[in-house]
This record gives sequence, C-alpha cells and structure tokens, in this order.
Amino acid sequence: MAPGGTPPPDARPSDAHSSMPELPEVQTIVNDLLAAGLVGTRVSRVRLLWPGSVATPSPRLLPSRLQGRGIAHIRRRGKFIVFELDDRSALLLHLRMTGRLQIAARGQPRGRHERVALELEDGRRLQFHDTRKFGRFYLLDDPQAMLARLGPEPLDRGFTSRRLAGCLRSRKRQLKPLLLDQTVVAGLGNIYVDEALWDSRLHPLRSGASLSDPEIRALHRAIRQVLRRGLANQGTTLGSGETTFYSVGRRRGRNRDALRVFRRTGAACPRCGTAIERIVVAQRSTHLCPRCQAPGT
Repeated sequence: MAPGGTPPPDARPSDAHSSMPELPEVQTIVNDLLAAGLVGTRVSRVRLLWPGSVATPSPRLLPSRLQGRGIAHIRRRGKFIVFELDDRSALLLHLRMTGRLQIAARGQPRGRHERVALELEDGRRLQFHDTRKFGRFYLLDDPQAMLARLGPEPLDRGFTSRRLAGCLRSRKRQLKPLLLDQTVVAGLGNIYVDEALWDSRLHPLRSGASLSDPEIRALHRAIRQVLRRGLANQGTTLGSGETTFYSVGRRRGRNRDALRVFRRTGAACPRCGTAIERIVVAQRSTHLCPRCQAPGT
C-alpha cells in the first residue's frame, strides 16, 4: 500500500475483466445499503477472516473498537464508502479492484472470498468479499483528516466549469492521469474518464493547461453527464466473473450497453464510424476515437 493509505492504481492494462468501482458503482452500493435499512443497526461482533483487509487501526484492535457501535449514517466520498458511527468516528471502506458487500442472515455459509464480516444485532451479517484482497477498511476518529485530501465531488453544485479550469490549468500533466488523480476530482476512474473524454472530443494525451474555455466547459458537461448516466443505470458491470462489479445482492449494473468507447476496441465510433482504438496512458488501458479525439495541442 502506498504511503498515507493511498489506494493503488485503478487498473492495469492486463486487467481484461475487472475495473475498480467508480463514483456510480460506489454510490449504487451506498444506496442499496441505505435501502436495506442498515442505518440504526448496531455491530455485535466483528469477524476478521483475512486481517490484511484492515489498514487502520491494527487488525487486533478493530473488533473491540467496532463492537457495540451503531451505524448512524452511510454515505460516499470519492470512491470510499463511509459508515458514520454513533460515537462520531467512521469506518471507511475502499473496495479497490474486486471488493463487494453482501447482506446475509447470520447462519448463512460464508463465501470463498469473504474477508470481513460485521455481525449485526438484528441477526444479519454484512459480508465483505474480495477476490484479490486489495480492499481496505479504515476506522478513524477523524475521517475528515483523510477525506479532505480528495478533490471536489463532480456532481456537487460547487463543481463548476470554473472550478474544473482551476484544477486543470495549473498542471501540465496529461488529461487522462490528471482526471484519474483523486486529489483533482474525486470518484472518477478509467471507465468514466474515457467516456467523458470521448464525449468532449478531447484526446487523453492533451495537457490540462492546453484546454480552451469552450473545451473545459465541454469536459465539465461530459463528466457530469457520463456519471449521471452511470448512476441512472446503477453502475457498470463488465463480464460475469467474480472480479467484476456487483452491488449488494449481486445485482448487476446496466451501464455497459451505454458505453461509447470503453472496452469497445475495433467497434465503430457511435459519432463518426471510425474504429475505436486502445492505447496505454500512464499504465492504464485507454479507449478513444482517433478521428473525433484528435491530439490537438
């Protein structure tokens, strides 16, 4: 794990069937947890089946500190699921590549990749499954100290095109890694960055400092549009394996059919008919239309 608890890269070019849950996927999970009535429940016991899933405090301390705590609220910040507790501390969960949550009856058999289980006083069990063991829990007295490092929420009212301009123009980095940087904009990942860049006709290798006012406005509009579409479709599920996105209850997201370029290499661009290309930018698979997204300046 990187210093300061920073999550590892969202994906590697070799990841053919998995992609880290992004804002729409994480928010969908939060919505499902809220709908399941977890707010108001209390943790009666914590089972650590793989202690490495706990980043802080030590795995030895987490069960006793969490036992008896009530869940006061559940929300999302960037790619983190935030369980606000009744003593004003918070349990943060970053799903990373393959983490997912399941609600089960207490006596239900454990899954093969179950790593952490929170047994609740109402008889249910919140299970954390993680095939690749990258997901991490953080129990923090002051969660804001960690969450404040994140950039603005792209669907918040305060995320204006002017604010996006301020984030981009002060940096000479390429657009793709810049937009993936969680300290610049929170919640974006490989899927929705590729989709937003296609929608705004911007090449991923352009520098943030090179964008004109109209291009920034187009990018701002595209980011919000692709995220809202992903939310409306309850996330993007790619494939059917254990490493793809599932929400609570193994519910699949429907956004795959709405993707314009992501993992559509060789397919016709929906706008001009040119074959979609795949390149690698900052070690990430990147999909674009070479005609609609000319390199520019």
